[in-house]
Amino acid sequence: MPNRELPPLSLYLHMPWCVRKCPYCDFNSHTAGPAAPKDRYVDALLLDLEAEAASGRAAGRAVDSIFIGGGTPSLFSATQIGRVLDAARAVFAIGAGAEITMEANPGTVECGDLPGYRQAGVNRLSIGAQSFDAGTLLALGRIHGPAEIVRTYNAARAAGFDAINLDLMFALPGQGADLARADIEQAIQLGAPHISYYQLTLEPNTVFHSRPPPGLPDDETSWEIQQLGHGLLQAAGYEQYEISAFAKPGQRCRHNLNYWKFGDYLGVGAGAHGKFTSADGRIWRYAKPANPQGYMQQAERRQFAAAAQAVSESELCFEFMLNVLRLPEGFSTDEFRRQTGLPLSAVEAGLGRAISKGLIVSADGRDWKPTPLGWRFLNDLQAEFLPD
Repeated sequence: MPNRELPPLSLYLHMPWCVRKCPYCDFNSHTAGPAAPKDRYVDALLLDLEAEAASGRAAGRAVDSIFIGGGTPSLFSATQIGRVLDAARAVFAIGAGAEITMEANPGTVECGDLPGYRQAGVNRLSIGAQSFDAGTLLALGRIHGPAEIVRTYNAARAAGFDAINLDLMFALPGQGADLARADIEQAIQLGAPHISYYQLTLEPNTVFHSRPPPGLPDDETSWEIQQLGHGLLQAAGYEQYEISAFAKPGQRCRHNLNYWKFGDYLGVGAGAHGKFTSADGRIWRYAKPANPQGYMQQAERRQFAAAAQAVSESELCFEFMLNVLRLPEGFSTDEFRRQTGLPLSAVEAGLGRAISKGLIVSADGRDWKPTPLGWRFLNDLQAEFLPD
């Protein structure tokens, strides 16, 4: 595979603990007891950052964005978050204009220090609201109420955060059009510059998958709720720039866009995944141990043994499509070649099938984008590019 220009680079930092595991969550998160070893975990992150820098995976590139996810990062103090960000700045080139996002839950953020997080360098906050309805929050296993969402949002504004995302879910237990409309209208009324609006799915290895909650809307009702939400957001001046992401002008999430455009990212923390492009153009993936205890032990031994695995051509095609087809503009032939190093012929069979089913379209044979039908049935569109 020939040498080519390396893509942008991001950094993901994983904080693995939550106060309580939500029944729909399939992320690598663990219930935090009163003695969760947060300082020890931060020490492990610092060792991990040093190892990432020494690995050469950054290839001299600047880090364009950092995302502190979880779990619930706001369980960690501003001092602890600051230590991690200072360590990242010490080993990577991170520009003053880099986007640095931290996830926070309304039920725990009050234990933290929003001005302190801002001072530590966090400049974008993603608040896990999920719903403004008290009964719905209870059904979802959330530990906060509607008033805490508003209080957290206003406190974030007062602390100097101009870039704030609100996570909202739809197709929730007992939810109809009226409750869904009320959720969207309250998020808009708050003035959130970015809203993520995504459907509750029953993921394997979750409580909801084994014991689905009563009152889930059927597929047709869920689609109607989704269309209602999209219409309300667009009427309020939000641009849908990804299938579940809506932003006011200048408020797109740069970190997530790097994922969706198939950029590179380093993964630091328990269960964190990374993807990088080597100088010869090959693309590699790796992952850290998922269990926090095992991760800390490995870090303390300086044994980051998770060897990177080269991604095959067929896997590359699928992973590229899995991400870029989430964008309304899709992709260009040049982007596909630049990001994968492959000719368009590598996906011509999948494109042909998707065209015949009305899932994707190209006006000129160079730019490809999902049709409205393809976006409604995105999983079916993406599946056309699954490796044999």
